[in-house]
Amino acid sequence: MKLSLKQTALFGIVLGLSTSVFAAEYPKVIQTAVNQGVKVAKSFPAASGMTGWVLSREGQYSIVFTTPDNKTLVAGLMISESGANLSQEYAEKYIPKPDFSAVFKDLEKTTMIVEGAKAPKGILYAFFDPNCPFCHMTWKALQPYEAAGLQVRWVPVAYLAPTSLPKAIEMLASANPTAAFRANEQNFGKEKNPPAKYTASAYPEIAKKLEKNAELMQKFGFNGTPGIVWKDKSGKIMVKNGMPKLSELPAMTGLPEQKIDDPELTRFR
Repeated sequence: MKLSLKQTALFGIVLGLSTSVFAAEYPKVIQTAVNQGVKVAKSFPAASGMTGWVLSREGQYSIVFTTPDNKTLVAGLMISESGANLSQEYAEKYIPKPDFSAVFKDLEKTTMIVEGAKAPKGILYAFFDPNCPFCHMTWKALQPYEAAGLQVRWVPVAYLAPTSLPKAIEMLASANPTAAFRANEQNFGKEKNPPAKYTASAYPEIAKKLEKNAELMQKFGFNGTPGIVWKDKSGKIMVKNGMPKLSELPAMTGLPEQKIDDPELTRFR
């Protein structure tokens, strides 16, 4: 799990955990946060005599630290003298892992555009915006894997640009959404704006489906596109926010590494 600055600054709620039990033991700086609605999930010994605290509010977890004298709270990255990201290590060890089982069932039933193998050897779900350049790069990177047996279930959302919504509506309103999606990707960066008729008021049912997809994207914790969801070999639900490295694709797809020689993708190796 990558710990973002947003996460380190955010205080969250631990479901079902009462703060009153341990309140008397909290340093004053932690108690101040608790008084503001933050709940404490766990404390642990951290580097340099500091104490780490797993805090949560509204389902969002963060890790902060208190100094050995318990008088100062530190929120941010903790880096060791060897360059190790201790904040990330602590997050992976102490922050509860989300359970996506219920939301994955919703994902399987949501509005999507299916591309790739009809009898797939592997399946990926990918949230995308029609104007997202990194979604386009992901599409290009996955083409050799689709040829090798991957099926990608592209889940459209619309938020990046004014043309995102009409482009997404045009795809889903098409007689062949997959062909419309591929045309968007094949002409990415040089396509014309969609006809003015593709508006939310003209296609309210499709617009509502796109809104539901956006809500679903947020439930997976994605803060942008692409947002990729899959099950690993053990059946565990995995998520990846952003364009994956090419070296990650075999594990994500469950397929052997495929040759990718597109010069635009060199920086993602």
